[in-house]
Amino acid sequence: MSHRTRAQERADEIDISPTKLLADIDALKGERDAIQQKADEYLAGLQRERAEFANYRRRTSEEREAMLGLAGEDLIRKVLVLADDFDRAIEAQPAELAGDAWVEGVTAIDRKLRALLESEGVSQIDASPGRPFDPREHEAIASVPGTGRNDGDIVEEIRRGYRLRDRVVRPALVAVAANPDADAPAGEAPAADQTQKLN
Repeated sequence: MSHRTRAQERADEIDISPTKLLADIDALKGERDAIQQKADEYLAGLQRERAEFANYRRRTSEEREAMLGLAGEDLIRKVLVLADDFDRAIEAQPAELAGDAWVEGVTAIDRKLRALLESEGVSQIDASPGRPFDPREHEAIASVPGTGRNDGDIVEEIRRGYRLRDRVVRPALVAVAANPDADAPAGEAPAADQTQKLN
């Protein structure tokens, strides 16, 4: 009687019939397909999470920029009040101080302030006399009859208006021409003329 090793005994126990091998191959393929399906699910989930995270980063970045823009806009509005003060100081300069070094210094500071505002994207709104009134850029605070201008044309700029890039941060305050005959029905005299007739 020959003595068999344990390895030989185990080798004899292994079923190497074609039917068994085909069944094992099918089982392994099934496991592989299940693992591949799980991997595909994990990959799709990861891709969704990455897309959501990218959208989140984009949204927070846009919100941060908007917040900084609002803060910058608020600061610019405050600086514009200083620019108004410079405008009034320069306009009220007495004629006898023309050419004075101190006045020239104030004017130079005003120019630097304007250059700073311009470098930050601030531009002045055109509210020159004769220009048509635009409610998106101008705010009418006075109506002036008898100017000879068309009804609604700007007669005078009272306070400068500004825009920050493409947004109006402060409309220009203006006086507009009022043609008293434009609103009166045909055949009626304007109210001012009626008042004169009563006197």
